[in-house]
Amino acid sequence: MERWNGKVAVITGASAGIGLATAKALVNHGLIVVGLARRKSKMEEEMSKVKGPGKFFAKECDITREQDIAGAFAWIKDNLGTVNILINNSGVLREKTMEEASMEELQFVINVNLVGLISCTKHAIKLMKANDQEGHIININSIAGQQVPKIEGKSYNVYSATKFAVRSISETLTHELLGNKIRVCNISPGVVKTEIFQEAGVDPFFLNLVPALEPEDIAQSILHVISAPIRVQITELTIKPLGEIF
Repeated sequence: MERWNGKVAVITGASAGIGLATAKALVNHGLIVVGLARRKSKMEEEMSKVKGPGKFFAKECDITREQDIAGAFAWIKDNLGTVNILINNSGVLREKTMEEASMEELQFVINVNLVGLISCTKHAIKLMKANDQEGHIININSIAGQQVPKIEGKSYNVYSATKFAVRSISETLTHELLGNKIRVCNISPGVVKTEIFQEAGVDPFFLNLVPALEPEDIAQSILHVISAPIRVQITELTIKPLGEIF
């Protein structure tokens, strides 16, 4: 991790869960981290407790608003110069059937999980290429991007479709960035204890019945991916809790 000391990492959805755990881990390893999320004050409060050698900047950003994303990356360019690592972590789901969910709800899931990710990636690649330095793009996906979850009595409508698309985008980027110093990794966790389920209205009782990972488990996996030698590209990583049934 020493070569990343003082480098700039951008994390979407950094106010909680995997994003927050990863921000803490990277600051503790000496990186300059820019957290993008709607809850700026929560990021600042949580990260104020971290005493690592790195730095953290909280930027309020609604990942569904292109003007917010463009503004955040403009600030990064003007104040930090570049992006070395992008971690596309923002994600949402809704526990409704396709029929039950409104078009607004379905569009929201698509905008957060897919459109926002694409926009952040485009902005980051532009800065990475301009500085001709080693770069890394990590897309936090899901095992739902490998197969559609078939849980009796439950449906997550377009969630799995967006995750399949993210997997395809990761493969496309790997191909498009051949010849550059930018690596791409698609990380697909199983169930992780984060706010995504609470916000989706998933019954907490159900979550207590299934094995689950902690956000810190994924953060440690991210450290493993980015610390690999530049000659090594980990393109796909699936992480499941022991005993997962999905």
